Amino acid sequence: MFGLGVPEAALIGVVALLIFGPKKLPELGSALGKTLRGFKEEMQNPSQEEDIAVDTESKEAKEEA
Repeated sequence: MFGLGVPEAALIGVVALLIFGPKKLPELGSALGKTLRGFKEEMQNPSQEEDIAVDTESKEAKEEA
């Protein structure tokens, strides 16, 4: 995972705990998880708007040629 081992991950956790405090840390973890989940879903299933944009661009390229 990005070249991080257990000691590095633990150090990042301790620094985050010192910066944000124990009350705010679960909220930040939850928000990060939701963000990563949404990003992963979009990468696996592109939205319909993106498909329309790609179709429009390919039609424009064919018309110019």
